[in-house]
Amino acid sequence: MHSPIRTVRSFAALALCAALSACGGGGGSGKSTAAPSAPASATAARPTPAASPEASPAPTLPVGADGRAPVFFHGKRGAKRVALTFDADMTSDEGPRAARGEPFDNPELITTLRRLKVPATVFMTGRWAEQYPDQARSIGGDALFEVANHSYSHHAFSTPCYGLPAVPRDGARADVERASAAFRKAGVRRTVPYFRFPGGCYDDAALRAVAPAKVTAVQWDVISGDAFAKKAGPVADQVLTQVKPGSVVVMHCTRSAAPTTDEAVRRIVPELRARGYEFVRVSDLIAGG
Repeated sequence: MHSPIRTVRSFAALALCAALSACGGGGGSGKSTAAPSAPASATAARPTPAASPEASPAPTLPVGADGRAPVFFHGKRGAKRVALTFDADMTSDEGPRAARGEPFDNPELITTLRRLKVPATVFMTGRWAEQYPDQARSIGGDALFEVANHSYSHHAFSTPCYGLPAVPRDGARADVERASAAFRKAGVRRTVPYFRFPGGCYDDAALRAVAPAKVTAVQWDVISGDAFAKKAGPVADQVLTQVKPGSVVVMHCTRSAAPTTDEAVRRIVPELRARGYEFVRVSDLIAGG
């Protein structure tokens, strides 16, 4: 499943997307592999500190000859490495709901990841960064994490997309860049040139539309099913059953729509480490090929 919360309907729609696994392909391209580069890693017990944003840019995949942005689904099926990714979703019209106290953040989850020393990639909407600038800045300044772009508006870049309103085709790049501007304004330092389509929905036209932003589109191969989950157990079971070497797991950093994620992570992490897995960021998987 992949993100959301425009309204209960839009997030539920994306939960359906996850259940159907439709988000993973979206009518887009096949799986891409990274160009060779020096792998960065994080050990299971103690993650390797991330390089400063100025020192070494995160690896990306090459744009296709047809002008489409590349798409990354998972890393090499070799070493037992897995990337947990968390979508920090908030759509452009949800300010009133946040003002009434609806929590679109999940600070307890971030605390758990820090306590367990789990590197992660947070796909953040620009609207989320505007709503929670202190949290965005804290996540983006922590060497455990990297912040990636999940659009500004959390509207669909390809339709139909489970009830999400559409981004105008000629506004796709501007929406991506508006999110990046929101990150800079919030003081987010550790950003990477990766983009996750809202709802996981994309097509060839969407890939061409975001290509000028010089981003690698990142999907996943493991759907956690944490959106609207009532219990953490089934979420943990689903992840533990699906994970393979090189997997990218999609989860959420949004209490109102994914309230059990923190508890699920507290089970997932020790069990995968007991199996010999180490946790890394998406940039580490792409660097590894």
